[in-house]
Amino acid sequence: MTGDLLPSDPARIGGHRLLARLGAGGMGVVYLGRTASGQLAAVKVILPEYADQPAFRARFRREVAAARRVASPWAVPVTGADPDAAAPWLATSFVPGPSLAEAVAACGPLPSGGVRALGRMLARALTSVHDAGLVHRDVKPGNVLLALDGPRLIDFGIARAAEETALTSTDMVVGTPGFLAPEQAQGRPATPAGDVFALGCLLSYATTGRPPFGTGAVDALLYRTVHDEPDLAGVPDSLREPLERCLAKDPAARPTARELDEALAEDTPHDTAGWLPSEVVRLIADRSAAVLALPAIEATALDAGKDEGEDEGEDGRAAEVAEDARAPGYRGGRRRVLLLGGAALLAAGGGAALWENRREDGAAPAARRWVLGVQADLTGPQKAVGRAQERGVRLAVEQFNARGNRPFTLTLTIADDRGDQARAAEVARGLAADRDLLAVIGSTGDGTTGASLDAYSAQLVPQLTASSAQSVHGVSRPRHFLQAVPGYMTSPALIALHLRSEGAKRVGVLIDRAGSIASWQIGHTTVQNLGVVGIPVEPRVVPRLAEHLAPLVTDMTAREPGGFVYTGTPERAAAVARVLAERDFTGVRVLGYPAAEPSFLAAAGPAAEGWHVFAPYIDPSATRVRAFATAYRRRYGSAPGYWAAEAYDVARMVIARLTEAAGRPSRTRLYGLLAKGTYQGLVRTYAFDEDRLLKGDAVFHYEVRGGRYAYAGEAAG
Repeated sequence: MTGDLLPSDPARIGGHRLLARLGAGGMGVVYLGRTASGQLAAVKVILPEYADQPAFRARFRREVAAARRVASPWAVPVTGADPDAAAPWLATSFVPGPSLAEAVAACGPLPSGGVRALGRMLARALTSVHDAGLVHRDVKPGNVLLALDGPRLIDFGIARAAEETALTSTDMVVGTPGFLAPEQAQGRPATPAGDVFALGCLLSYATTGRPPFGTGAVDALLYRTVHDEPDLAGVPDSLREPLERCLAKDPAARPTARELDEALAEDTPHDTAGWLPSEVVRLIADRSAAVLALPAIEATALDAGKDEGEDEGEDGRAAEVAEDARAPGYRGGRRRVLLLGGAALLAAGGGAALWENRREDGAAPAARRWVLGVQADLTGPQKAVGRAQERGVRLAVEQFNARGNRPFTLTLTIADDRGDQARAAEVARGLAADRDLLAVIGSTGDGTTGASLDAYSAQLVPQLTASSAQSVHGVSRPRHFLQAVPGYMTSPALIALHLRSEGAKRVGVLIDRAGSIASWQIGHTTVQNLGVVGIPVEPRVVPRLAEHLAPLVTDMTAREPGGFVYTGTPERAAAVARVLAERDFTGVRVLGYPAAEPSFLAAAGPAAEGWHVFAPYIDPSATRVRAFATAYRRRYGSAPGYWAAEAYDVARMVIARLTEAAGRPSRTRLYGLLAKGTYQGLVRTYAFDEDRLLKGDAVFHYEVRGGRYAYAGEAAG
């Protein structure tokens, strides 16, 4: 559970606005943080007294490196870190569910099928750990968080490569007694086999509710681990043999993590749907709702001390100074020196601005072209959206260049990334290398937008996306990125309110991982929001490889929900719609907007009728964009598609900021004008808060009628 921030806590760490405390130990504090893109993260911050110790800092640096080397869906990914900061920190994706220890304590042991599924997923996580050349060394119930789609292995704080020299003394036992291999209890080096032993202890605990070597004093626990046989009373016969192998005293007799995965495969479900009992599902939902309903953030003492000059200035340095100044253990003297340096630069006035232009681009501004870039998927899987956006931007530029009193002529450069992430990074590097490029709009999709961030950020190019709503864009802490579209976690609140207004007393939510991150974010946040508005929810998660959804949909409707939400792909949404129609389901049906493609209508046929969609793009027939639609049709000979008006808005916002700059701005100054200003577009008001989140969260309601997505207006919040 979360706790309130203390007055002495920092307000921000490494681009994260801190919301609450998740826990604290003798060496550091773990906070719940939010990135500028809205992503929640668990942010571990080391206390100053340990940060000053070279050995401890080396250990933390190793923790960061270890966590980054693990690539598994069942291990929490690193989203940011700075082991060399004054207050070293590490951020990982936040999992709002309880730990396995909490779940077993609150709800009792898991059923054998759930334990087998748990074992397989954690075995795969450990396989990734060991394939990276690491040993976790602290596998225990408290280091496993439960989510609807599976567990997450956390805390690589004492993980290290097998060949590395331990920073602890040779007689120090590292790990948790009761879940510690006998060879480690005797002081021998940790190996992957020790992690498998710990996993065996963990699975026994999940099955019986008690550790296999009991509880009590540490010395007694270590003795029993080395000399006694594990207590497996109550472990089902189907699990006993693989657990006995894991808990062998001889490391060589234990299976590898990969072999354990294979051993548990028999009679184990191939997906994670229904792997947890309903009591644990409710616990996860309640925990998620509690996080979503955090109270307003109180300013901490370190927040209140912010100087007026700490906002981002011409070269972006002041914001970085302000961020460091709020870190634990920050020394005021260093802060004053850095601010003085920034003030001296700003005191140079126009000369400093000219220097900034030369520093970024290597030439005086007078002889420069004014270039706006567009990066989009023009020939790949999202080519319809990419082409609509490219045309929207082109129309805005042509209208500007047609003005007789324009202060400059704008050149448009177009790059097709084909929806491919590797090409997106290459395209971004090419565009960013143009010294005349002032800003870029794009890319179309989540993956290509994320893949291009580093290239634009390295050259200080302002990057604005009009359609990519993925919250993970905060990973690299880009200083020049603006997400000019509401995130995936915006529409779920309106979905929940709509279901409540329609009188749904119980709602089934089917989260299909075939829909990638968008499906998970919309579905999971919908579950949270339904809990907030007091509607009982029956969530189910299916993996990408699940072939047949009909049995699961049938089971969900047998519980007689008054509403049904699906988040996933258009094709699988159509299959779900047909099953609901066959069962004469008459409740409210809502489709996550990434699945609301024409292919859904074609594949579902009559079964698509009545489905609702809440999306951030406006219908081209809406009154507020009628003039744009007319100009678009006149220019291109066809009506605009979805997302064209949003791209047109964003382009006109960039043009407006360039015009008001009274001379060619540097890239950094342009980014500051974009981030701090307010622009009234046709679709929404574009303004960004201190975390660079879009304030104008306009979302639009559609209902399938007559085989098309009929526009129902802006959704009321």
